[in-house]
Amino acid sequence: MLLTVKTKLITTKEQHDSLLKTMEKFNEACNFVSIFAFNTKVFGKIGIQKELYYEIREKYGLSAQMTVRAVGKVAESYKVDKKTLHDFDLHGATVYDQRILSYKSADTISILTLDGRIEVGIQYGEYRKLEANRVRGQADLIYIKGTFYLMIVVDLPDAEPIDSDGVLGVDLGIVNLAVTSDGKVYSGDKCTKVRKRYAKIKAVLQSVGTYSAKKHLKKISGRERRFKKDTNHCISKEIVNTAKDTNRSIALEDISGIKENVTVSKAVRESIGKWAFFELRNFIEYKSKLLGVLVVAVDPRNTSRACSVCGYTDKKNRKNQASFVCLECGHAENADFNAAKNIMLRAVVNLPNVLCLGN
Repeated sequence: MLLTVKTKLITTKEQHDSLLKTMEKFNEACNFVSIFAFNTKVFGKIGIQKELYYEIREKYGLSAQMTVRAVGKVAESYKVDKKTLHDFDLHGATVYDQRILSYKSADTISILTLDGRIEVGIQYGEYRKLEANRVRGQADLIYIKGTFYLMIVVDLPDAEPIDSDGVLGVDLGIVNLAVTSDGKVYSGDKCTKVRKRYAKIKAVLQSVGTYSAKKHLKKISGRERRFKKDTNHCISKEIVNTAKDTNRSIALEDISGIKENVTVSKAVRESIGKWAFFELRNFIEYKSKLLGVLVVAVDPRNTSRACSVCGYTDKKNRKNQASFVCLECGHAENADFNAAKNIMLRAVVNLPNVLCLGN
């Protein structure tokens, strides 16, 4: 399984300054290339290199491979949008590959700068130490609040699947980010408050339109993204660990195409778009693979309308977002909890023929 791992670089002041100078020159070169590409409408990597390769090397002092990577970064960006001039932040990501970045040991890398190669210590987070032979493709050097990080793509082996004794159903949503068939509720109240607070701040800053306002807007957006990601990491980790500790698989609704096929209110569409709904789902899937927990997808039709006790299905069973009352047997409980139990029951009935996510 391919996974992007964020590693922290442990640098001396001299190494920090050298990396920063290299990053700034790299992105200056990217802006130079971008202006050329936009004005001449030459967006292909080969075409740009033919015209600018030697000029970039002489003007910005980049090595041969760094020049190639700068051209590649610009060419890649214009694949998405050719109508506007692309501007690259001086502290934007610097792209490295195996020719200008190598792994000396599990804790040390050799990385090229304008001052030559330097050996820098690296510090891992959740994934401890990585084997160099599992690193794939390019790596991005990023700069956050005075610290350098390396975003490495690695091929991690899936854990040996555990023998499941049951299924943990999980209903993902907006008001409640997740509810399990055990009755555990991960409320979205705090997330909604944070989203609304940031939305108000953004609206004010956008109306001002000054340079400092735009700078603050970018800072606010970064905070919101980090909050969302951290929240989703915590929820997904707890759900997957619960399933593993109880020898159960995880069942989720198969919601492919939800954005195109589901008609919902404007408020809900805004929540789905602004809250990292699919990110939480992806986190559950990849964390499960790492721990050997099977994740399965079940038919999502009527999971919120069917009674988890008698099976009677009617859209009137769901009184509102929070309440479920069966018109047939009178069973009443939280609507999301009822849906989570339906998801679990469908997985139990269909195993082992149920669709496995990611396979």
